[in-house]
Amino acid sequence: MSAFITFEGPEGSGKTTVIQQVSERLETEYDVVLTREPGGVKTGEQIREVLLEGDDMDERTEALLFAASRREHLVGKVIPSLDEGKIVLCDRYIDSSLAYQGYARGIGIEEVKSINKFAINGLYPDRTIYLDVSVEVGRDRIQKNQRNQNRLDQEDVIFHEKVVEGYKKIIHNESKRFIVIDANRSIEEVVNATYESINKYLEKL
Repeated sequence: MSAFITFEGPEGSGKTTVIQQVSERLETEYDVVLTREPGGVKTGEQIREVLLEGDDMDERTEALLFAASRREHLVGKVIPSLDEGKIVLCDRYIDSSLAYQGYARGIGIEEVKSINKFAINGLYPDRTIYLDVSVEVGRDRIQKNQRNQNRLDQEDVIFHEKVVEGYKKIIHNESKRFIVIDANRSIEEVVNATYESINKYLEKL
């Protein structure tokens, strides 16, 4: 049995913490691979550094680099893991590109989707967890946690509001794939709700 489950959400949604803790709980029952985008494999991590820690760049260049990193990640890690019957949990995937570059950057969701269709070659997630948090709560968490802010974190409030709007449009169009979790709650509550939703899905496979 294999499954490809992705995690999405705006900055400060607690996504990285939630996916880590959910992965640890699932590992007691399943063969789990935890990975992330951009990154996951050597070339992907190199592209990640350019994307998140480098200087500002053209928005189309940004979209293309995310897609290139995604392709390397798929062929180097995700596809082999799925072929081995593992449960792959991925911190961000195609929906991030659609929300951030497609909608918030103004390139167009369909335009960015076309780039990524080529990159992913039909490999969409089986399920996508969306951690739903307000922009205000998310930014407040980042400041309180004193997290090192990357280039996307440092965008203004309007940009991050557009990211959330973009996600809402994507979820509306693909509601069957998404599991929306209220992430305004405590991390413990969010982890429990996320784990229960994923475990329920896996038990049906």
